[in-house]
Parts: sequence; structure tokens; C-alpha cells
Amino acid sequence: VLVLLVAAPAWARPHVRRHFEPTDLELEEPGTTELDLEVGYIRGQDAARVVVPDFELDLGLTKWLEVDIDGAYAIEGAPGKPFSFDHELPDPLWPSFKAGVVDLVDEEASRTYAVGAQLGPKLPTYSGGHGFGVEGLLLGGVSLGATQFSFNLGGFVDPAPARGSPRPIGVESGITWDQDLDSAGHYAISTDLSGVVFVSDDPAQLQAAFGPVVEATSWLDLSLTGLVGFLPGSDRYGVVFGFSPHRGGCKPEQR
Repeated sequence: VLVLLVAAPAWARPHVRRHFEPTDLELEEPGTTELDLEVGYIRGQDAARVVVPDFELDLGLTKWLEVDIDGAYAIEGAPGKPFSFDHELPDPLWPSFKAGVVDLVDEEASRTYAVGAQLGPKLPTYSGGHGFGVEGLLLGGVSLGATQFSFNLGGFVDPAPARGSPRPIGVESGITWDQDLDSAGHYAISTDLSGVVFVSDDPAQLQAAFGPVVEATSWLDLSLTGLVGFLPGSDRYGVVFGFSPHRGGCKPEQR
């Protein structure tokens, strides 16, 4: 994160890309950290980009509260040249607090219901970015044994791409379905559908993601996710490879 912040003045091309990826209510144990990484190839409406990486760093503070830092760094190509990458394309950095508010457990029926929230500022970590933004989400989670659902609803005001330019403002929502394929939790399938409706003059987005998750070791999950977009503001398609440490099994922990 420090490297990203120090390098920000050298990033050449002010450009803001808005891609909403639903999150869950997994909270880290107090005093522990987790770093999730994704790398891959994304084909946008005008040009392609290589994501290196999309990351999320979590730090547990209490049983119900953690600090998250979300960001992404990509190298984009020129329009009409899908395999020619010539300029950097970072996302605004989003440090936030994620809190669990309600946690209902039915041990007899192996069911868990949870509600939480995530809120924090958006930092203009790219050349030409102006002002601070904010993003907030209402989070919901339902765990039904081997099946887990996560629900997101929120909004954002991003930093301006350049001084005097309009800020991207929108409402975002998403749902994720994670399904364990074996009793030990070594194999799973993850599917999500997410969208963004902009208040600012930006085209709406709707996209889906689908792919397998494999427990490679006792502490690491690997995932391969395909992406496809359906509206003019969405990416056309893409594929990303994910690395995610965990505390046992592919199943997300809902709290």
C-alpha cells in the first residue's frame, strides 16, 4: 500500500474506472491480517487491460470490527489494440471499516444470518485525481450449510478524475452465491451478479462472474473467475486468477 501511495504522482493518465465486486461479511480474528489478490486480463468497451493486481488487505480489530484496504492497479492498452499495453490505470484506494451488526445462529438447523456495514473514504491515488470521495455498503449474509449468500447495497462518490471534472457518483448492488461441492470444503463454485447505476453522466453497468474455488493447501484457496458484461458501461469479458489465504475450507465464514 505504501508503494502504491508513493508511486501515485508518477501515474500518468488520469482515468477512473468503476468496477463493483460484491464483498461478504467475513471478519478477521483480532490482531490477524489477510491479503487477497487477483490478477488477470479484462477486455473493456474500448481497450483491454491487465490487472496486476486487484487486492484487499484486512486487519481484525475486534470480534465485530476490522479495517479493510481495497484497491487495484492495471495496465491498459490503446483503443482498438487489445494486446498493446501502454499506460497505467489505478483505481481509487478505499480504506474502510467493516462491522458486524447482527449475528443470528441456528446451530440445530446449521443456519447463520448476519447483517453488517462497510464505510470509508476514497483516496485519489492517481495522477490528476482531485478531492476525496466516500463509499458505503450495507452487507447481508445467509449461510445454509454448504450454501452461502452475500448481499450488498450501497453508494459512492469517487474523487474527480481531474481538477474541475465531474465526480463519478452512483448506487451499487450485488449478490454472491458460494456453493461447497464436497463435505470437507475442498472444492466450491462462486457466482455473483453486480451492477452500478450512476447519478453522474456515466453509463450503467451490469456484469456476472462465475468460477471454481479450490483449497490448494490447508491455508490457501485458489480461484479462476470468468467475467461477462451486459450493459454499455460494463467490461465486455475477462478472466482473473485469485489467491486467498483462509482458516480452513473454501466456505466463507459469516458472522
